Amino acid sequence: MSTASAEKRLNGHAPGFDAVALAKAEAIRMDAAAKAEAQRIEAEARADAEKILAAEKAEKERIANERAAMRLEKEKADHVAHLAKKAAEAAKAKSEREKVEQENEEQAEREAQQLAEQERSERWWKWGARGIYAVGLIIAAPVQFMHFWDRERPFLIAAPALLEGLALVLAFGAAWAVAHRRDVAPYRVGIMLGALIAAGINLYGGLSDPAIGFNAGLIGAIASLGGPIVLMAYEHGIAQQADGIPSRRERRAAIRAKKQADAAREKAQAEKREAEAAAAAAKDLAESRAREEQKRRDADREQGHPKVWDLADSLRSARGSQYVTEQIWAEAWHRVTGCKTVGITLDLEAATRAQQARMKAVTEMPIEGDFSLVDSHRPQRAKRDPEAPDGRRRNGGTPPRRTPGDSLPASSLARTQARIERISEKKD
Repeated sequence: MSTASAEKRLNGHAPGFDAVALAKAEAIRMDAAAKAEAQRIEAEARADAEKILAAEKAEKERIANERAAMRLEKEKADHVAHLAKKAAEAAKAKSEREKVEQENEEQAEREAQQLAEQERSERWWKWGARGIYAVGLIIAAPVQFMHFWDRERPFLIAAPALLEGLALVLAFGAAWAVAHRRDVAPYRVGIMLGALIAAGINLYGGLSDPAIGFNAGLIGAIASLGGPIVLMAYEHGIAQQADGIPSRRERRAAIRAKKQADAAREKAQAEKREAEAAAAAAKDLAESRAREEQKRRDADREQGHPKVWDLADSLRSARGSQYVTEQIWAEAWHRVTGCKTVGITLDLEAATRAQQARMKAVTEMPIEGDFSLVDSHRPQRAKRDPEAPDGRRRNGGTPPRRTPGDSLPASSLARTQARIERISEKKD
């Protein structure tokens, strides 16, 4: 406002209309309003961005917490499963150990019972044999005493002791031979000779001397033979046990076990022969099918690719191969067609490369028009009317200098996204 207009206002005159000042004031007001609106929009955008970031952060934290909780639950479940597995393995091992211990105890108990039974039976057998020998000696000795009694020759009273003692001493010698793992046969022969002599004398005394009688002589002879025989049988069993000679029952069990083993071995051999025969049949069938397939393949190749087949057959013959292998066929294909890949020809390779070049050109060609990605973040401009004035009529056709605000502003979505990215970059 000029000084004259101010003076007129002071003197009470009405001021004149100043359009420039009014325009400036309006521009200032609009600029302030625009700045306020921009600040408001920026604040709203910042608040929205912060809300979005806070929501995203909260969501990320929630997801992370859920994942941590799920991981913890999984680890707990795995730990519980591991403990359960360990407990099951420990229980199984304990059960197996207890079962083995129980079986060992039962086996030891059976062996102890068997050993006790063997000792008991051996004890009864030993004392029974000795008892029979003693009873036989008691029966046979008086008969011999009566037979050899002679008042004129009283020294013959010692003859019964000699005859019966001979078998007894030889029996002791047989026991010694068994204990020391010596040959026991001479002692057994001596025992039987002594027993036979004593039995013969007792029987002769019973037949020749009426005071003795036949019955006493016969029982005396039996007693003289029975006692040494029983004692010799006992010593024979002890000798076999000491020498490790199997008994008849053990031999029968061994023969039966051998027969079972032979039967099992024959069965296994028969099964093996059957399996080998089945494998041979399967191999023959596979070879037959392979030969048929090779014949079909050769006929198909000869009919479909005669030139390649002639070269392949020539290579096969030169290399001494039985049939055209895949290697020979691939080499023949390469030498005839020039392509390393079997089944590919020059025409097919050329067509394939042409199509690949066309596809590359189509995929790499820039897109123009409505589908172009250029300025896609800005709203579409309205098409200019061809009849509209050029706009450069005052400067001789020279394009005007670009100033802020000439182009359309970016969309609100693009601005919001840009603010969010800037805020994220600052926080990072």
